[in-house]
Amino acid sequence: MKKVVIFDMDGTLVDSSLTIVNAINHVRAKLNLEPLETNLILEKVNDPHLDPAKYFYEVPAFTPKHEAWFSNYYTQNHEHELNLYKGISELLEKLKKKGFKLAIATNSYRNSTIESLSYLKILDYFDSLACYDDVGRGKPAPDMLEKNLKDLDITPQEAIFIGDSERDLLASKSANIDYVMINWGFSDYKDAIHKVSDLEKAILKA
Repeated sequence: MKKVVIFDMDGTLVDSSLTIVNAINHVRAKLNLEPLETNLILEKVNDPHLDPAKYFYEVPAFTPKHEAWFSNYYTQNHEHELNLYKGISELLEKLKKKGFKLAIATNSYRNSTIESLSYLKILDYFDSLACYDDVGRGKPAPDMLEKNLKDLDITPQEAIFIGDSERDLLASKSANIDYVMINWGFSDYKDAIHKVSDLEKAILKA
């Protein structure tokens, strides 16, 4: 049995689709760019072959100004736009009672992550957070997962990573961590897990 379960956040634990779309378009408006369509943003946000700074903001790299605009939108609107996927709170409670340590590896900024998890009343379940601004590179690079492992002083073989995208899959392969793909978020994979109850079984079998 594994000792640690690492979760992606957006599209895996949290339905943040509306907030992500609106926050990206909020930053685009600040840059005098036209808004992008919802479906296009959700399709591209997890594309590992895409440079998000160039694609979403038409800039060579993210800057603190972009982070501030994005985070400010999150702060002002997350209470109206975020929801936990059904069954997630119960799953986290069960895993903690069984002795698992839990972690987050997310391409979201730390401030936004803490605000989201706090609002949804699940922050205290997690023993390690690895966010975009904590490491040198976001997923699909393995940096976040490696931070989780270091925080919790465990080996890759003692962890399992749960995500909803090719970015997550590639990050897990690079970090040599077992991976489970779920399919209730922003992506659509035929061979992924579709129910939280089935995810619980997969974690316990790993």
